[in-house]
Amino acid sequence: MHEMSLVQGLFEQLKSLAAENNATRIVKVTMEIGPLCGVVVDSFQFGFEILSAQEPMFKETELVIEVPEVTYTCTSCSQEQVTAGERPDQCGNCGEFLLTTRGGDDLLLKQVEME
Repeated sequence: MHEMSLVQGLFEQLKSLAAENNATRIVKVTMEIGPLCGVVVDSFQFGFEILSAQEPMFKETELVIEVPEVTYTCTSCSQEQVTAGERPDQCGNCGEFLLTTRGGDDLLLKQVEME
């Protein structure tokens, strides 16, 4: 589960931010996890819960995960479909199976609240 190593990296980044700002506790972390970035959201949350319980700075830290929408464009008719859910099987307009994507492949630390 590579999500655990991603959470460990996030914690290192958060510790650095806390040190730069003389903070002793991370209150809330907002992440954007795109549906196409290869991260399983449930596994990321699980890793966050397990590792945060072991670090005093992260105990009771609220994790907010935002999943952005992805735009799927048909290669035949250029019809666009936008969803934060599962990838469409085909174009809703012409039935083409080949769709290109735009967005949804980022893993971003969007906001941190600390004290």
